[in-house]
Amino acid sequence: MKKRNMFIGCFLFLTLIASFVACDSKSKQESAKSKQESAGEYVDDSVITTKVKSLLAADDFLKSFQITVETTKGDVQLSGSVNSQQAIDKAVTIAKGVKGVKSVKNNLNVKK
Repeated sequence: MKKRNMFIGCFLFLTLIASFVACDSKSKQESAKSKQESAGEYVDDSVITTKVKSLLAADDFLKSFQITVETTKGDVQLSGSVNSQQAIDKAVTIAKGVKGVKSVKNNLNVKK
């Protein structure tokens, strides 16, 4: 009976250790995946920012304005001053049209 109890105790102990090892391994895999996604998001964000900036600079109506573009996790923020609401609307429309953009936050102002 003592051998059986000792065997069961050892079995439970080894099972517990195995579950800790598996949990730690899964945690490390999730951490690595999270870091890869963060790096991927950064690359995607910089691509989105560059694309939006180039489209704004190429637009004859908007190219004369200083419009700042920042992107975080696909969310684009436009800031700066333009001369009309029409310019704001056009800049927002251009930004929304870029692949990968999830939302556009408009912080553009009409200068007076």
